[in-house]
Amino acid sequence: MARILIVDDDPDFQSATRMVLEKEGHTIISASSGDRGYETAKAEKPDLVVLDVMMDSVLDGVSMSQKMHDDPNVHDIPIIMVTSIANTDYAELFPTDEYIHIRAFLSKPIQPASLLKQVNKLLPKS
Repeated sequence: MARILIVDDDPDFQSATRMVLEKEGHTIISASSGDRGYETAKAEKPDLVVLDVMMDSVLDGVSMSQKMHDDPNVHDIPIIMVTSIANTDYAELFPTDEYIHIRAFLSKPIQPASLLKQVNKLLPKS
């Protein structure tokens, strides 16, 4: 199956997401910040990235998605962005008037069926 990179600073989210995706036969790689996630994406070349918005900084995930978009080595890796930012005081900081380089957006808490639907939709067909 696919190699999926989970980038989130919440170990509980990483663990729960790992369990859902491994049950489907995927191999999981993880990182806890945008900088580590970007370096891991470059080194591991996953098939898909599940990326949180708020980690080291409020828009850490947005910054990582921009770095990936600008890097021809990881440009084509699809990103599912996940966040609970809509339920925080930081919601107004989230960019809405510019293109964010993601393929899907899911709000936390994420239902496993919704996650799997997006993962299956975005993974390269073999």
